[in-house]
Amino acid sequence: MAKPRFTREDALTFHMEPTPGKWEVTATVPMTTQRDLSLAYSPGVAIPCEAIAENPETAYDYTNKGNLVAVISNGTAVLGLGNLGALASKPVMEGKSVLFKRFADINSIDLELDTEDADAFCNAVRLMGPSFGGINLEDIKAPECFIIEQRLKEEMDIPVFHDDQHGTAVICAAGLINALHLSGKKIEDVRIVLNGAGAAGIACLELLKAMGATPDNCIMCDTKGVIYQGRTEGMNQWKSAHAAVTDTRTLAEAMAGADVFLGVSAKGAVTKEMVASMAPDPVIFAMANPDPEITPEEAHEVREDAIVATGRSDYPNQVNNVLGFPYLFRGALDIHARAINDDMKIACAQALAALAREDVPDQVALAYGRNLTFGRDYIIPTPFDPRLIHKIPPAVARAGMATGVARRPIVDMESYEQALMARMDPTASVLRGLYARARAAQAKIIFAEGDDPRVLRAAVAFQRSGLGRAVVVGREADVAEKLGAAGLADAMGELEITNAARTPHLETYKDFLYRRLQRKGHDAQDIHRLAARDRHVFAALMLAHGHGDGMVTGVTRKSAHVLELINHVYNAGPHDGAVGVSALMTNGRIVLIADTLVHEWPEEEDLADIAERGAAVARHLGLVPRVAFVSFSTFGYPVSERSEKMHRAPAVLERRGVDFEFEGEMAVDVALNPRSAENYPFSRLTGPANVLVVPARHSASISVKLMQEMAGATVIGPILTGLDRPIQVCSTVSTVNDILNMAVMAAVKVG
Repeated sequence: MAKPRFTREDALTFHMEPTPGKWEVTATVPMTTQRDLSLAYSPGVAIPCEAIAENPETAYDYTNKGNLVAVISNGTAVLGLGNLGALASKPVMEGKSVLFKRFADINSIDLELDTEDADAFCNAVRLMGPSFGGINLEDIKAPECFIIEQRLKEEMDIPVFHDDQHGTAVICAAGLINALHLSGKKIEDVRIVLNGAGAAGIACLELLKAMGATPDNCIMCDTKGVIYQGRTEGMNQWKSAHAAVTDTRTLAEAMAGADVFLGVSAKGAVTKEMVASMAPDPVIFAMANPDPEITPEEAHEVREDAIVATGRSDYPNQVNNVLGFPYLFRGALDIHARAINDDMKIACAQALAALAREDVPDQVALAYGRNLTFGRDYIIPTPFDPRLIHKIPPAVARAGMATGVARRPIVDMESYEQALMARMDPTASVLRGLYARARAAQAKIIFAEGDDPRVLRAAVAFQRSGLGRAVVVGREADVAEKLGAAGLADAMGELEITNAARTPHLETYKDFLYRRLQRKGHDAQDIHRLAARDRHVFAALMLAHGHGDGMVTGVTRKSAHVLELINHVYNAGPHDGAVGVSALMTNGRIVLIADTLVHEWPEEEDLADIAERGAAVARHLGLVPRVAFVSFSTFGYPVSERSEKMHRAPAVLERRGVDFEFEGEMAVDVALNPRSAENYPFSRLTGPANVLVVPARHSASISVKLMQEMAGATVIGPILTGLDRPIQVCSTVSTVNDILNMAVMAAVKVG
C-alpha cells in the first residue's frame, strides 16, 4: 500500500478539531426575533405544511428537499478495509457529504444503518425518502449492493445511485471516449477486457455496452479467470449476465489482441507480457487503488503507443469519482428527477470527454502545475477545472428531461448555466491549485523555528505530502525529542536539520550581514549574535545565500518583531515595496485585505503600492483582481481628513496606468455588495471587489480578526510580498495547517 502523506495522529486530530466530525448544520433564515421563531416554527410553519399536503411537489419550493442528498451505508465494504460496520463507516460518509457541498453546493447528510439484511436496509431507506431529493449509496459489499440499489430504484421516486458502481463507470467511460478518439477506433469495434467482477467492474461493462460496445467483444475476468458461458465456479446472476462465448480461460489469453483493458482489481494483476500482446494503440485503464494493476511506466516500457489511466492523482489521466457524482446529482436535483438513468450517466461521460477536448484555461494549468492540452496524457478533465460545475449538470439535466424523469424541466438553460457558475466555490480551487503548483515546484523551504512542535509537524507534513523539501533550523537533539513526543520519531531521517553551530557557511553569512549593518549601529559582536543565535536572522541568511528556496517563520515571536529581524537581511520596510496581504475565505468567497503587516499609516503613494502588490497576489491565486480603496466614506461623502488619502490613491494608479480594475474611496458594502454598488453606476468595478486596500494597519488587523472570530472566516496570511525572496510570516496562534499553507505560499512564490 502507498505510504500515507500524514500520520495517524494527523488524521485523528483533523477529525477531532476544532469540533468532532466534518460538518455542522447552519440555519439559512434569521432566527433571532420572536417573529423569526414564529415563522420558522409554530404557528407560521403550518402554512407550508398545508401547501405541501395539498400539492406534494411544493416540498421542493418550501423545504431543502430539492438540494439535499443522503449518503447511506451499512459499512460492509469501507474503502479497502472490508466490513468495519456501520459506525466505523461514519467518517467516510461524512467525507462524502462534504465533497457534495464542496464541489456542487449540494447539502448532504450521512446516515449509517446498522444492518446487513438487505430487506431491513431497503425498508429504512425507503421510509426516509420524503426527506431527500436523492440517495447516494456507498461502501456496501457485493452482491447486496446490486440487490439494494435495484430494489430502491424500483420503490422510490427520487434518484438512487450507488457511487462505487456507477461513479467509476461514468469517469471510465469519459476517458475511454477520448482514448478511442485519439487511437482512431470506434467503441462498437474494439475488444474490451475487464478484470475485476465486483460492483465497479460490472457497472463499467454495463455502461459501455449501453454506449455501443458489442457484447461479443467484451470479456470479463475475476480471480478465477475468464467469465465464460458454462462456467459454474464462483458465479452469480450479475456475472452470468456478462458471460462470454469464448475459448479463452485466463486474463493473459483474453488480453492477447485486445484493444482495451479495464482494471478494477488488484496491484500487479497485469504483466508487461500481457500489455505487449495487446492490439496497436492499446488503451489501459489500471484503476485499482491505491496501486494500479500495472504502472504507466511499466506499460510504456513495452508499449510506447499505449494510452494509460489510473486511479491515482500522481499519474496523468486520473479516473476520479469526484468528477462525476457531485455533478450528476446537481443536474438531477435541479430538474427534480425521479431517477438517474443510463442516458444521464452517458450524458455526464460525454460532457466530461468534451470538456477535456476544449482549450484548458490558464488557471487550470496553473493549478495542475503544467500546461494541459488534449492528448494521450490528458483525456480526462482535472478536479481543478472550474468549468465542471456549469458544463456537466446541464448535460445531465437535458438527458433527464429528454427521457422523462424530470418533474420540473429547466426552461431557460442559459440562465441555469449562469446560476451554476454563481454556485462555484473559488476557495476550493485556489487552495488545491496552490498545493498542485507546490508539488510541481518541489521547493526547498526553510522552517526557521524548529523548537516549536507545530512547526515540526508542518515541516513533516510538507515533505511527506510531496510538496517539496523541508529544512528545519534547530538543534538536532531538541528536534529529535520534540518529534518523538509528537509521534513522528521516524521523520528524523527524512528532514534536513541545520543550525549555526553546524553550518560551514556561518562566516560567509556574518560577512554579508556586517556589510549591510555596519553603518546602522551594529558592531562585529552584534553581527555574531544575530547570525549565530537568532534563528529568524539565520534562516533569512540561509535563504539569501541560496541554501533554500523559501522561508516560513513567525510562530514563536510577534510578527512585527520578526519583520524587524528579517529587515536586517532583506529590505522589508514600509517604503521598500514590502506589503502584507491577508486572504479571507468564507461562504465561498475570497477577499484579500492589505496591508496587514508592514505599513502602519500609509499615504496615497504607499496605498497605490499596496494596491499593486494586492493585485499581484490575487493573480497568483488565480483571481482577476478588482481593487477597492475602502473607507467609511463613499466617493467623497461624508467629508473627512481621514478619508482624503483614500480618495487620492486611485489617482495615483491612474497616473501609473495599471492593468487591473480599481475604484475608491468607498464603504465596504459598496465594494462587496452588488446591490449597494448599484447606487453608483459610474463605478469602474465590473463586479464585487476582491482586494480591499484599507487606511491603516490597525484597521486591517481589526477587520481580519473580526471576520475570523465572528464569521468563522479562514485566514491565510498575512502573505508577505514584495521581497527579493519568498518569506512568509505566520502568527503566534497559527495551527499546523496554517503553517503548512504559508509554506505552500512560499514554495509557489505567491506575490
